[in-house]
Amino acid sequence: MVRRIRKVLVANRGEVALRILRACRELGIESVLAHSEADAKSLPARLADRAVCIGGAAATSSYLSTERIVGAAVAFGVDAIHPGYGFLAENPGLAELCREQEVTFIGPSPQVIRAMGDKIEARKQAAEAGVPTIPGSGGGVADVSAARDIAETIGYPILIKAAFGGGGRGMRVIRSRDELERGVNEAMSEAKAAFGDPAVYIEKYLTNIRHIEVQVLGDGTDTIHLGERDCSSQRRNQKLIEEAPCFAISEAARSALTTAAVELCRRVGYKSAGTIEFVYDNDEVKFYFVEMNTRIQVEHPVTEMITGVDLVNEQIRIADGQGLRLRQSDIRFYGHSIECRINAEDPDRDFAPTPGLVTEYRPAGGPGIRVDSHLERGYVVPLFYDSLVAKLISWGSDRAEAIERMLRALHETRIEGIKTTAGLQRMILESSRFRSGDLNTRLVSELVGAQAQAHATTEAAQ
Repeated sequence: MVRRIRKVLVANRGEVALRILRACRELGIESVLAHSEADAKSLPARLADRAVCIGGAAATSSYLSTERIVGAAVAFGVDAIHPGYGFLAENPGLAELCREQEVTFIGPSPQVIRAMGDKIEARKQAAEAGVPTIPGSGGGVADVSAARDIAETIGYPILIKAAFGGGGRGMRVIRSRDELERGVNEAMSEAKAAFGDPAVYIEKYLTNIRHIEVQVLGDGTDTIHLGERDCSSQRRNQKLIEEAPCFAISEAARSALTTAAVELCRRVGYKSAGTIEFVYDNDEVKFYFVEMNTRIQVEHPVTEMITGVDLVNEQIRIADGQGLRLRQSDIRFYGHSIECRINAEDPDRDFAPTPGLVTEYRPAGGPGIRVDSHLERGYVVPLFYDSLVAKLISWGSDRAEAIERMLRALHETRIEGIKTTAGLQRMILESSRFRSGDLNTRLVSELVGAQAQAHATTEAAQ
């Protein structure tokens, strides 16, 4: 049980808010949901012990307002704030304001959030901890001239990335000298607009790579890992399907990845749940550090499914001052798990968002299936926020069984009134490449391209 945290303000929405509310209830903690006007009638708002509207539908006046969130926390006398993921989850300003108001922030310290949120500083910390980093600038790039010198040294293609970026924003692939000036200027402009800081850095662009991340738990003194996840099935740097463990790496590579992640977290004194992200070069059979996410991840359920560890529960206990209850020797791995992020998007219209009324909703069920969602019949998917509406998770004794259970679950799932990505995810899972484990970050775009070409050929023949 928790000792000091008796009331938690949940500063988020959708399925992650519901996930945190459930953890609080199981721990005997009273919950207060801070929601926008658009989410006043949502399932999380109805299931929370108490709910408070903190602003309008626009995220800037609600979920992105540190003052309104902390103000609500003080007004309701909560002991802690859980930020979930997205919005202000990795905002050091929120963590600092919590500290000033003597409200526990369920996450790492402001200093660690700031250091690891700055991708340039995070690369420096990783290098000093002996963790391999992708060849590149090492630090920020001030202008096009400096970018040109680095590109000539490491060779094209290169990848320009926002220092405080995420989700693919502020990122550009540059394949030749002719593209460099425009690419640098566009990346800096996008980084400034999206993150308030134009700083960028440069890495060598690797093409045949997997996106692998390691789940960690730390209490500020020690750190353990809970294995790795393969997040290679993505579109435009947005993950669509995640699985654990990674099917194709050796035990030696797995040990090296997890050891590197733990060493980096110990170096910075990490406290809470977090994720160390790597790319794994399939050609050279090498891994490189990419970044750290100082929060719970969207895809954390696959780790919970193969370990039996409730990560949100552990986050709260660590914030409560209980330290790590688990040792590395306590962590055991069972079977294989896959997660599909069901997004309110239309794959046939370049993944355009599809907000609107859900006229019918039937979630999947049966052996080895978990659904994390705030959807229900009559719910209106708002146009103001991220398009994620449900997470469908399968577990099997091995990868093949997890795939078949996921395909069954996708077939059972019924969401009407809006378009979703479920059909695309069925196509990916049924492909020979996915089934064989031949994954890289280009898989989805190549499958989508092949499907579009097949449709075009069929239409031309008719």
